[in-house]
Amino acid sequence: MDSIAAIELKNISKSFGSIAANKNISLTVSRGEILSVLGENGSGKTTLMNMISGIYFPDSGEIFIDGKEVHINSPKDAFDYKIGMIHQHFKLVNVFSAAENIVLGLEDKEKFSMKRYSKKIKDISEQYGFDIDPSKKIYEMSVSEKQTVEIIKVLFRGADILILDEPTAVLTPQETVKLFKILRKMRDDGKAIIIITHKLHEVLSISDRVAVLRKGEYIGTVNTAETDEAQLTEMMVGKKVELNISRSEPKSDIERLKVENLSCKNRDDITLLDNVSFSVRAGEIFGIAGIAGSGQRELLEAIAGLQPIAEGKIVYVDPKTNQEEDLRNKTPIQIRDMGVRLAFVPEDRLGMGLVGNMDIIDNMMLRSYQKGNTAFLERKAPKNLADTVVEKLEVVTPSTSTAVRKLSGGNVQKVLVGREISSAPTVLMAAYPVRGLDINSSYMIYNLLNEQKEKGTAVIFVGEDLDVLIELCDRILVIAGGKVSGIVDGRTAKKEEIGLLMTKSSFEEEKEEEANHD
Repeated sequence: MDSIAAIELKNISKSFGSIAANKNISLTVSRGEILSVLGENGSGKTTLMNMISGIYFPDSGEIFIDGKEVHINSPKDAFDYKIGMIHQHFKLVNVFSAAENIVLGLEDKEKFSMKRYSKKIKDISEQYGFDIDPSKKIYEMSVSEKQTVEIIKVLFRGADILILDEPTAVLTPQETVKLFKILRKMRDDGKAIIIITHKLHEVLSISDRVAVLRKGEYIGTVNTAETDEAQLTEMMVGKKVELNISRSEPKSDIERLKVENLSCKNRDDITLLDNVSFSVRAGEIFGIAGIAGSGQRELLEAIAGLQPIAEGKIVYVDPKTNQEEDLRNKTPIQIRDMGVRLAFVPEDRLGMGLVGNMDIIDNMMLRSYQKGNTAFLERKAPKNLADTVVEKLEVVTPSTSTAVRKLSGGNVQKVLVGREISSAPTVLMAAYPVRGLDINSSYMIYNLLNEQKEKGTAVIFVGEDLDVLIELCDRILVIAGGKVSGIVDGRTAKKEEIGLLMTKSSFEEEKEEEANHD
């Protein structure tokens, strides 16, 4: 590593009104190094990086690039200093292609040439191992493809200091491995890389050093090879944290939801779900595991009335009447009007779960505004609910009147999860509810899910961390390629067993069938 740091911060401070987001923070990152910036939600990680990338200007302190003091007043200034930031919520135009988004707003002295630009995009992709189709529209892309576009966009502009804000928050383990391989190539190419994160096992896997923030203050920097999860957790939280999930025995055998021979197809007649069957009992946490794109999302959307069903039934047993109700072909509003409360925490927090420009109170109101009998919206109950969620989940926000888009990513997730759980559902479906959350907040959510279980709620939990699934869930359904490859007991299942079921191919199934016939 170079003796002069690629970027150095000295005594950086930033406040928003009475809230001190950063207080006298000093840290460095060198070329050929990956520095992880670790901290709880609202600890000031993103605010600090936003000052380096020109979105905010520090109230006090100094920023040095290659040993020279600089003043970064805008993202354009940051680009001039070869700093590029990949934000947690992507800044892309959905109707544009990947190439169009990458070159959008580019100042080029040469004549505009999409052919020349596409070649440069291809060269960057080949250099670092990106897999991207420059002509593909953003709205057709997966989350990981959108992130790839954002990374190539800053590389295209010549960035050699890269900042990634929670880059793995919405990625699968497989996508994360691929991203880390690319980041290591960039590091070996001499780039300085800063990763804002809270996932300790990823910090230990990818970074060379770790800088820890707590409540806006700099706690210290440690060499990754010389630390462990326990030390980093104590630095983040300020006390020792027991990372244990309590799990009680289910108290009921009553089936609250039954999915029978469910199949779904997309507009192109491609099968998304194929003959899926299972049941969920009242008072249990039913896990769903699978590689991304295996049909987890489509399954929950089908139950919630958001995905058309080709074949099969979804039967809900009403706890008041014990009558069975078929939810197939009913809209979400019809399902709600039946008295069926399905709370759905989607993967895309701001795209599907919340309205970014609305404040916390108004986002609470989205759940109930149609119940009003007058021309005026009643705000007292949503205000009380917002106050309760902020207090119980320790949401870091100036007030409940703050626009959701101004909150840190983890606090956005807390607002969403808190709102869904507060609707007292009889079936709660949670898709990746702890994505973007730090350790403390994640365990708050696990405890809330267990509280729902104790109240008799049928909880369906889709997660990507197999350790958590095994520790939290009573039973785990494993889905592969839109098919059920197995249902295992959470108390006795092994991670390796679930991993094998997740990757079980149709070829292997055919071989099994042939063996059974023989």
